[in-house]
Amino acid sequence: MVHLNNFDANKVEPAADFDPIPAGQYVAVITDSQMKPTKNGTGEYLELTFQVIEGDYKNRLLWARLCLNHSKEITAKIARGHLAAICRAVGVLTPRDSAELHNLPLVVKVTLKKRTDTGELTNEIKAFSARENRTAAVAGTTRTTAPWRR
Repeated sequence: MVHLNNFDANKVEPAADFDPIPAGQYVAVITDSQMKPTKNGTGEYLELTFQVIEGDYKNRLLWARLCLNHSKEITAKIARGHLAAICRAVGVLTPRDSAELHNLPLVVKVTLKKRTDTGELTNEIKAFSARENRTAAVAGTTRTTAPWRR
């Protein structure tokens, strides 16, 4: 049994449903990252938690799993490509620790995918890109460095 420290549901808003968000592009940040073993134990994947920080779906969470250490080289190569896209999008090209990628805005392209086990729709992150500086000059094509970049 677990003690709930006098939890009172009258004082907390109930959680909304966890239906997937619509396909599209969302500004998000990485809020957590963990290296986990693969299901069969022959490799490891980097699990990244993303939080949407703008728009109608603000605060919704999304996840990406990058199989950086995998028995199939093509799987690891794809994962390294995704990690490179994330690093470029947030402006941290040589991170020593995944925590260096946390809390830096980027754009994630989200799609809907049908789960093979349940048939339910779920979100999948398909691409990562830099967040454009929304205050760039209107008159020309000049881009300015985004304020969160170092």
